[in-house]
Amino acid sequence: MKLEKILDKLGSIEKNSFIKIIDHIISKNPKNSKEIDKILSSSDKGLKSVDNQNVSNIFSLISSEFTEHLKSEFQEANSQLDILIDIIIRDGNCLMKQDWFSRLYEIEIKNLKVKTKNLISELEKEKSELSDTRKRDYRIYKACLSTAYTNDITNNRDAKITSDELSIILTLSKQLGLSQEEIKLINYSILPIKKADILDVINNLKNLGVVFYSKKENTILVADEMVRLLRKVREKEVAEKFYRRTLKLLREPIINQIAKEHNIERKLTHSQKIEQIIKVGISFTDLLTNEIYKEGTNLTEKKKTLNELCEKGLNIPNLKGSTLEDKIKSLITHFETIEKDEKVGISIDGFDKMLSELNVSIPTLNKELKEQFELQDEFVLSADYLLDYNIKPRDILDLITKPNLSKFVKDNGIKQRGDDILNILDHYKDVENLYLENYANVGYRNLNLLKENGITVKESELGLKFEELTKVIFKGLGFHVDDKFKSQLNTKKDIMDILLNLGNDEIIIVECKTIKEKGYNKFSTVSRQLKSYQNLALKNNLRIVKILLIAPEFSDDFVYDCEMDTEMNLSLLTASTLSKIFETFKDSKYQEFPHVLFRDIVINEERIIKALSK
Repeated sequence: MKLEKILDKLGSIEKNSFIKIIDHIISKNPKNSKEIDKILSSSDKGLKSVDNQNVSNIFSLISSEFTEHLKSEFQEANSQLDILIDIIIRDGNCLMKQDWFSRLYEIEIKNLKVKTKNLISELEKEKSELSDTRKRDYRIYKACLSTAYTNDITNNRDAKITSDELSIILTLSKQLGLSQEEIKLINYSILPIKKADILDVINNLKNLGVVFYSKKENTILVADEMVRLLRKVREKEVAEKFYRRTLKLLREPIINQIAKEHNIERKLTHSQKIEQIIKVGISFTDLLTNEIYKEGTNLTEKKKTLNELCEKGLNIPNLKGSTLEDKIKSLITHFETIEKDEKVGISIDGFDKMLSELNVSIPTLNKELKEQFELQDEFVLSADYLLDYNIKPRDILDLITKPNLSKFVKDNGIKQRGDDILNILDHYKDVENLYLENYANVGYRNLNLLKENGITVKESELGLKFEELTKVIFKGLGFHVDDKFKSQLNTKKDIMDILLNLGNDEIIIVECKTIKEKGYNKFSTVSRQLKSYQNLALKNNLRIVKILLIAPEFSDDFVYDCEMDTEMNLSLLTASTLSKIFETFKDSKYQEFPHVLFRDIVINEERIIKALSK
């Protein structure tokens, strides 16, 4: 769930710890202080009175400082922050009831104790599953960590690993090629593991600004933006779902090779080994730099293998970068972009239909999803529910075994030639709804983002498509989009885009503008155009209730010129605002949108949404 949406759900007391930390970071003059000051200048009472959207914007501007704030907490040897972060950054754990979180925490502590005991035993045995090289690596790291931890006790101080010691130990772990799980097990073979009271745990995480806690709903909430930041703190470069997607493309001998290197049980099935590789926290960069290749593979062959993996397996042609390192960075950036994008690749209706038909074809899927993503509700196959956890259609299809995917394709008459997953996504695309979900992207003429979201369209068609989608939205708002009457009024010279017929000779004129550059700023041109439409309507004895100009955004100069215009009853409406109004209207009590709400120069989204929600 996005940070802004979480903040909208909570009261001021529940947000207080998070706001305090941001306020403290702002007081230390962060690198983006000028941009932050611009946001805060509109508020007399500081950060507490800033709207939730701008709080979210400020958080993105201070993310690097917030990361440093969290890293400093890792110096507390007994903070258990590594354990707790590893729980809350797992796919599906961004919303949890207190008792569910308590259960996951208990399981994690219990498993850690067992694994730590086994590791100590393996290190002490003369003959063990571990290779001599791996034993040596573990012993070196353990000895250095032990010195860093115990030297304070020797000097009669509280045991604490300083930032200098921590940076050296992290460098050492990287050079030894240790996974996050291996590091954690060695750490807790030295540090005592104690199960803390769950309310203390939640309170500590809340005071760090990592989670929000709703006492009313007894629920822990972690924002999507925070999950991404916490992953960076734990040096996990991609979400588990993207790691899994990549591993599933590798041949079984390669998976076995990685499992052997990181002390993963040989008896596990192929799928179980993949899940364990994800869980042990091998760096994604290290995986693609070293782990997926046979010994002795040269750099040219590595680049070729990675290109094939991306092109044939992940459907990413022409991966950017000339070096192996650059290519891996490009792939990580690609996954980050997909994760941040709110669009789901198919329409919400299509997602729900897909889930419903998957449930019929694969009755065990609901249980499998619950277990995989550690979801606590009984029935989880709902698009809105899964999207709150940032789980998208492709993430679900990635979990389904090949035989079950093939069965589902046959059961539902889906194209069988080519890639099953891509064919399924294409089958449930629901083009009109998908276009509506990308309405603002059409307005911005953003071909690349439209393509990533599953829409193929020519640039020359975008202006007309924006107009068509605007008509669909106004029809959905209950207006009479009167194309016949518009055709009677239009001349060869004056051709208005949309006419809303209110009856009794009253109309609303709607003009649609797409833009490629930021900020629509051609007021003089568009005002001449709109005034000619106005004159045309007045000649036909029509009363113009409102003229609406719709574009992705408007420049400050454009808004100022509009405010100075005294000849037209003109309002400016951004595409994203119209889209949000439409979504709110669907759940409102109104059969027809009350057009009197279109009364601002720049239509106020928040005010209209509040009015519709009453």
